[in-house]
Amino acid sequence: MNSSLTLLAGPDALRLIRERGLRADDIDILPGASGGPKWLVLAGLDRVLFGEFLKSRSRPLHLIGSSIGSWRLACLALKDPVAALERFAEAYVEQRYPPKPSTALVSTTSQGILDALLGAGGEEQILNHPWARLHVITTRCRGLTASEQRQAQLLGLTLGALGNLVSRRTLGLHMERVIFHSAGDTSPFTGLADLPSVHLPLSRENLRPALLASGSIPLVLSGVRIPGAGAGIYRDGGVLDYHLDLEFGPGEGLVLYPHFYPYVVPGWFDKSLPWRRAGPTNFRRALLISPSPELVARLPNGKIPDRDDFVRMPDTERLRAWRQVMAESERMGDEFRELLARGKLAERIQPLRGS
Repeated sequence: MNSSLTLLAGPDALRLIRERGLRADDIDILPGASGGPKWLVLAGLDRVLFGEFLKSRSRPLHLIGSSIGSWRLACLALKDPVAALERFAEAYVEQRYPPKPSTALVSTTSQGILDALLGAGGEEQILNHPWARLHVITTRCRGLTASEQRQAQLLGLTLGALGNLVSRRTLGLHMERVIFHSAGDTSPFTGLADLPSVHLPLSRENLRPALLASGSIPLVLSGVRIPGAGAGIYRDGGVLDYHLDLEFGPGEGLVLYPHFYPYVVPGWFDKSLPWRRAGPTNFRRALLISPSPELVARLPNGKIPDRDDFVRMPDTERLRAWRQVMAESERMGDEFRELLARGKLAERIQPLRGS
């Protein structure tokens, strides 16, 4: 049977789902990965998760994302998440740039996309949501990585990448993780110790800058200064936490992880390191939902969108391809809805590799 979903679960998640199915109130955490245009392949699944499955929740749900993942999750923390997703998708797909655009132009365009996503009153809706607790991961840069001079920044990133070959912990020499969140004292992530980490409350003043910083790709967008936060330049949270290989904190609730891939890459510098993949330790209670190989084969050029599409395709072709990806992504949402309705989800889940 052709399927649009790949469903992988750690042992604790698999046991719980086999015992009583997947229930919205059993979920504690929902992560969102970096990946730029890759998020478009999840648009249909997000619509069903955000607009239907999670709608009836009553207890807190911790949303944690970096870069485009934090923007997706900001949609869920708004009063009408499906409308927010639609605004976000439309503004995102319609990006257009000349060859070799300046960082200022890309930053201004990104600000417009974020404005469309949040709409009127978005900050208040997120900060006062009855159960969504948004965590926005940013990277505060040190030394050369904080420079807005391209060659100096590139040198700083190169030094970071070289150290990362030895150990991810060396990234702490160049950067620190700063998480802005609306969870108060209930955040499950305050114990993170793998890299230098700071936790700050989201506020009306810093919410937009934090989201913008979380998606500010080095060398592509300008760095961001965030009011009320520590001095310095903030950039893309995905530099340190690309796919969020995190300790998800105490508790027995599930981690529901809609993701582009059936595997997790810890940091931005690990993308080209096939041996640097997340192990099973942090994903014992996680359900990873990703597009199946069959769905990916149906996409334009047989691949999930990425930032290279801006270079590979003229705008008309890219817009057509990205809209087709979103249309195909509806299959993921439809199949998830059907599996839940028929009580067949547990039958389709496979053990997460290495778990």
